[in-house]
Amino acid sequence: MRIFADRLAEQLNKQLQPTYLIFGNEPLLLQESRQAIQKAAFTQGFEERHRFSIDSSFDWNVVYDCCQAMSLFSARQLIELELPETGVNAAIAKELLAISELLHDDIILVLVGSKLTKAQENAKWFKALSNKGCWVNCLTPDIQRLPQFVQARCRALNLQPDPEAVQMLAQWHEGNLFALTQSLEKLALIYPDGQLNLIRLEESLSRHNHFTAFHWVDALLAGKANRAQRIMRQLEAEGVEVVILARTIQKELSQLLAMSQMLNTAPMGQVFERYKIWQSKRPLYSAALNRLPAVRLRQLVQLLAKVEILTKTQYDQSSWPLLHQLSVEICQPNVKL
Repeated sequence: MRIFADRLAEQLNKQLQPTYLIFGNEPLLLQESRQAIQKAAFTQGFEERHRFSIDSSFDWNVVYDCCQAMSLFSARQLIELELPETGVNAAIAKELLAISELLHDDIILVLVGSKLTKAQENAKWFKALSNKGCWVNCLTPDIQRLPQFVQARCRALNLQPDPEAVQMLAQWHEGNLFALTQSLEKLALIYPDGQLNLIRLEESLSRHNHFTAFHWVDALLAGKANRAQRIMRQLEAEGVEVVILARTIQKELSQLLAMSQMLNTAPMGQVFERYKIWQSKRPLYSAALNRLPAVRLRQLVQLLAKVEILTKTQYDQSSWPLLHQLSVEICQPNVKL
């Protein structure tokens, strides 16, 4: 069973699962998910908690000992295994498979890790453990899901934002959920009636959104010019180097050009498989490929080259205006450079 982190509390209220696989890139959701499981487990008699960080020198015998403690005098146990940032290698996968066979009613196993790859989702160890319990998705909500996330957080604090307030909260806190949580707690204290609108937000809060080069790339692929420019302005204000953005978009333009050429002889789905494009990213690449023919992509690569030359040779001249131009051109179809 796979659920998003914001639905975990609802699931825990129904039934505790033997295993919880908490994976994602959002620190707040990872932390809150762990805490929610710990609290629910404790109320159900799982009073003993063991937490292990896995690395190449880890002694797995301590986990086996926990799993085999089944006497009348042994407490029910919550076992947390924090996986390494590098992921699960063959040795760790073997141990996880063995542990999956030792689980029983007096144990809840919690695995915590970073964002999963497609290969990890299809691995034997992952399927063996996820089939026994619940996979909790702790990925940072994208701009489409973020307003829904904001509304859920507001309900939990008895806040009642109007639609415009929801959108502003989402825009101001994108990529920074810790700041969103703090802002909502602050608003709940300032406005006991719970009513939120644009005026109250502007009086009480400042912007806390945090963008990366990848947010910018996604906006460019989708053709969202205004969003791309807004992200760029903030990245520029934060002092992000032009060369970092240039290298990031260079990779995308090169791949789009190769994909565009392959489309002459293969269907879109086959092209996506060839370049290992995730399902969640396919609509973005599809939009870009439909909007930008190969000749346009070559022109964009030439403009990008000008950005790089200016950045590396003209130290007294900012290359941000040219990068902004590139951003606009990528989002606008059928416009000659």
